[in-house]
Amino acid sequence: MNVNQSAPPVPPFGQNQPIYPGYHQSSYGGQPGPAVPAAPYGAYNGPVPGYQQTPLQGVPRAPPSSGAPPASTAQAPCGQTTYGQFGQGDIQNGPSSAAQMQRLPAAASASQQFGSPLAPVVSQPAVLQPYGPPPTSTQVTAQLAGMQISGAVSQAPPSSGLGYGPPTSLASASGSFPNSGPYGSYPQSQAPSLSQAQGHPGVQPPLRSAPPLASSFTSPASGGPRMPSMTGPLPPGQGFGSLPVNQPNHVSSPPAHALPPGTQMTGPPVPPPPMHSPQQPGYQLQQNGSFGPARGPQHNYESPYPGASTFGSQPGPPQPLPPKRLDPDAIPSPIQVIEDDRNNRGSEPFVTGVRGQVPPLVTTNFLVKDQGNASPRYIRCTSYNIPCTSDMAKQAQVPLAAVIKPLARLPPEEASPYVVDHGESGPLRCNRCKAYMCPLMTFIEGGRRFQCSFCSCINDVPPQYFQHLDHTGKRVDAYDRPELSLGSYEFLATVDYCKNNKFPSPPAFIFMIDVSYNAIRTGLVRLLCEELKSLLDYLPREGGAEESAIRVGFVTYNKVLHFYNVKSSLAQPQMMVVSDVADMFVPLLDGFLVNVNESRAVITSLLDQIPEMFADTRETETVFAPVIQAGMEALKAAECAGKLFVFHTSLPIAEAPGKLKNRDDRKLINTDKEKTLFQPQTGTYQTLAKDCVAQGCCVDLFLFPNQYVDVATLSVVPQLTGGSVYKYACFQVENDQERFLSDLRRDVQKVVGFDAVMRVRTSTGIRAVDFFGAFYMSNTTDVELAGLDEDKTVTVEFKHDDRLNEESGALLQCALLYTSCAGQRRLRIHNLALNCCTQLADLYRNCETDTLINYMAKFAYRGVLNSPVKTVRDTLITQCAQILACYRKNCASPSSAGQLILPECMKLLPVYLNCVLKSDVLQPGAEVTTDDRAYVRQLVSSMDVAETNVFFYPRLLPLTKSPMDSTTEPPAVRASEERLSSGDIYLLENGLNLFVWVGASVQQGVVQSLFNVSSFSQITSGLSVLPVLDNPLSKKVRGLIDSLRAQRMRYMKLIVVKQEDKLEMLFKHFLVEDKSLSGGASYVDFLCHMHKEIRQLLS
Repeated sequence: MNVNQSAPPVPPFGQNQPIYPGYHQSSYGGQPGPAVPAAPYGAYNGPVPGYQQTPLQGVPRAPPSSGAPPASTAQAPCGQTTYGQFGQGDIQNGPSSAAQMQRLPAAASASQQFGSPLAPVVSQPAVLQPYGPPPTSTQVTAQLAGMQISGAVSQAPPSSGLGYGPPTSLASASGSFPNSGPYGSYPQSQAPSLSQAQGHPGVQPPLRSAPPLASSFTSPASGGPRMPSMTGPLPPGQGFGSLPVNQPNHVSSPPAHALPPGTQMTGPPVPPPPMHSPQQPGYQLQQNGSFGPARGPQHNYESPYPGASTFGSQPGPPQPLPPKRLDPDAIPSPIQVIEDDRNNRGSEPFVTGVRGQVPPLVTTNFLVKDQGNASPRYIRCTSYNIPCTSDMAKQAQVPLAAVIKPLARLPPEEASPYVVDHGESGPLRCNRCKAYMCPLMTFIEGGRRFQCSFCSCINDVPPQYFQHLDHTGKRVDAYDRPELSLGSYEFLATVDYCKNNKFPSPPAFIFMIDVSYNAIRTGLVRLLCEELKSLLDYLPREGGAEESAIRVGFVTYNKVLHFYNVKSSLAQPQMMVVSDVADMFVPLLDGFLVNVNESRAVITSLLDQIPEMFADTRETETVFAPVIQAGMEALKAAECAGKLFVFHTSLPIAEAPGKLKNRDDRKLINTDKEKTLFQPQTGTYQTLAKDCVAQGCCVDLFLFPNQYVDVATLSVVPQLTGGSVYKYACFQVENDQERFLSDLRRDVQKVVGFDAVMRVRTSTGIRAVDFFGAFYMSNTTDVELAGLDEDKTVTVEFKHDDRLNEESGALLQCALLYTSCAGQRRLRIHNLALNCCTQLADLYRNCETDTLINYMAKFAYRGVLNSPVKTVRDTLITQCAQILACYRKNCASPSSAGQLILPECMKLLPVYLNCVLKSDVLQPGAEVTTDDRAYVRQLVSSMDVAETNVFFYPRLLPLTKSPMDSTTEPPAVRASEERLSSGDIYLLENGLNLFVWVGASVQQGVVQSLFNVSSFSQITSGLSVLPVLDNPLSKKVRGLIDSLRAQRMRYMKLIVVKQEDKLEMLFKHFLVEDKSLSGGASYVDFLCHMHKEIRQLLS
């Protein structure tokens, strides 16, 4: 029989069903049926000791889902255990014969290759639990399908079932899942149920379908229709009937009528979430592209209810019930949250005038109108409502932090900060705390004095700054002065703010090029010299300046250094060699740093000669520390700040200061000594970095390694000087040229502040206690940055040192003193006022999860320097559990312990945190090198919130679903293999990588339009550039790739991946909702683990 043919008509619930031997009649009409004998039931996916081999009478099998097949039928890689394979006590959780196993619904077989877990299933210790009689409808509420996501407090107490508030409801799905990996087996009574309650005002949470005015949901009364649902494995130890029985039912059941034909049930009568369908008003069918329509009962599959007939099919021998898996559509979706925020908050400008407003998400495009608080492009906070007391903050465990990006680039529609010149008197400041004049200050006594809102000190207003107040107490010129009306602005600094009390010279750029054998052989030196000829025309310049004020110099090196005199009066450049690398000095002053336009001919001649001069080199050894030392000494001699661009290829093993040895040792992973892999192997580079910061010498490092180069040590100087590290492993000109040149162009052209100092001041009650990012600190308050560019952030954590006041709120002022690229000394000021609260609910209603994750990732990535990675991971999990347990205990309305209740603002905290825990730094796979981990660790330390958001939860965009003429990005789907369809093409991006994944069943026409080949098999796997073709699909996809690259701070290299190709493993590493090969939990399993942790804290 064809599994897709229409099902035989189903008799109404009230009628007697035909009964087969060994099956008990279920209580459809309200009459209780006989109890089902208890079956011993093992732990999730574990062996079942003492399991009775005899079939249990009366325990039915569940029907098939229309989604991914049971894992016992999915094809796993050779030698891998799949869920439900025979052998563990010979339990069989699916069809009982090979013939039955072949009978998969069409939709299931189509998506089968995507559902199969990649990692071998880890067997868990068994926990024998009694499997009691079929529970009544009010008992069956222990599903994690009832997640309470709530931002509102004191709602009607939800029942222990599936919680529904006006905002969020959950749809049903399916698929086979591996067990919980690193997390232990889960006692049956602890399977969480998920429920969602009301969100904070202003941001509508995602709507799947929302029954009216319901705060909670339990199953329809006996005799009412059951909703369509799917089978699949359960989270660890999922149990039924473990919760209080007599909970009120807040959603009235739909009228009892016959089950519509084509609707399927799972084995145990568990209430899935409500859906909309034509037959049932108010309920909606599944919305999930990868699953086919709901189908009627299939032959040889389990009957829908315990004891019910199979409606005309022949019964097979009774089977134990398959575990019920947490429905992936029933748990909070990042895609849905992002989409809702875009729809709700993307159309209106974000006006910063109101204190403590939570801005739209970083994934939403919005305009900002500065009306007295800094734009969220400059500062984002973990919470915009701070607890009034330290006790309350300790109780909630929500870190209070701000991610500050002082020189952030603004979109063209927004004005750059105004520059205010107060002349020789300089900017007006508070005499006591030195805070700068800002809109938060209060003028008193008719405008003759002002009270500082940071320290409450009363200051005199200088006569030249005096202005009368209007009837509201505001100065009449408030809107004419940026510092009195805007959140962000700049002051021109006076000579008092300059080193040695003299104005700085314009900064210089020095290009330092490795000319060892490796660099010459790969073609890197030739490529770089060719690019520099044109790139020097695009050095950053101030405002409308004709040309850049930045001077340039050139050094080449292998185990000795070559300096070049490119003075404009010379006919040819002159080379000077310094071979005494132990005592580095600069052999020339005049002619080393020059103006590009004046010396253009000499510079061009030099760049032509360098590749030829070293073309026959056999020198393989290099130095590194003396190179940086030389650049710094050159800037010192020229009395200016600047940046070194160092292009380096190999581990510096030549005899010289800073010489390194190969210490790469994978055996240290997961030991207490693993932290040494992230620490520098010598103190030389810290000392060197400190000297660079004192001189205002920032270092950007471009690495081209073929093997281990000890990124952890080489990146110390860039990290402490505010610089960047770029890494191109196994560089090949044909494959990596575009990426390297694009990164180099952007790096040379972007806005940089030199020789900078940043200080964050706060109002009384809180203070900045910890800082994360790429900078140096010689004391506890000043962040020193030899350079700070438009991409870099500094993350600041605050702690209470006194009680805060709800009325006055909490104030932050970030002041950055820096030298512009024209040599002008400036102060950039950002102000932000936050609310304060005495109720924990207000704190949880005003948090921002993306910023929280940014802080937590930086905290963890710094933690691996001093603690074992496992300790760092456990700390993160514990803190997250404490945050959510505190909410559950103090803010959520009373409900069953079986429910997992999440605050509306933090409902994505578990999924994002799991992504951080599974990242290469904290849980490396076998293919991740030590250098890769060190590289990512330092990269994340200065990422902004938008970058960490996409880095930890990549975007997956279907390319063939949206209409051809659409100019907008296609709507993203969740980062899980289940969401892939073999008939589609997907684009995945995480800010550093771009993948185009091609399904094996993609239409031939699509393949031709995009790749210019006639079939799937002819596509080159690993292709790094799409052919330029003149058709709508090719133009659209290439346009999308270009626009994604433009949004990111680094050029994303493209890799084309074919389904079931060896490169697919790399691609699947970024499907972060799934279990990872390195042992990271799937989203579903991690949610169960978090729920267990929360319950332990609450009990």
